[in-house]
Amino acid sequence: MKRTAHAHWNGTLTEGKGEISTQSTILNNTQYSFKTRFADGVGTNPEELIAAAHAGCFTMAVGAALSQAGFTPGDLNTDAILDLDMQALVIVGIHLELKGSVIDGVSEDKFKEIAEGAKANCIVSKALSVPITLNISYQ
Repeated sequence: MKRTAHAHWNGTLTEGKGEISTQSTILNNTQYSFKTRFADGVGTNPEELIAAAHAGCFTMAVGAALSQAGFTPGDLNTDAILDLDMQALVIVGIHLELKGSVIDGVSEDKFKEIAEGAKANCIVSKALSVPITLNISYQ
């Protein structure tokens, strides 16, 4: 299986602009620029797309792991906070904030164990070489 995306850029770093499109067309010539990446502009940026991909992948992985363990997952909500060092221009880590609704038969410790496994084993986590932290709220 292959997934594809396309990016176009024209101009200098600070004055240029570009568009990003994905194979699914959910992003279709979606704008990105210096302002959307490093300030407040309308559009997207690579770092927010990495965070979105990680949040989606991790949350699906938690649901899958719960199902494989014989449980029916309830609501799972994840915020992924990507930390970009603006001086070094490097991603220094991603923090995942997971909120899960209580599931009959699943203790808080078991839920945390499953979530930690999903953090370590989701496809996007495996693709990243930065530290990944996790905070869990199970209510």
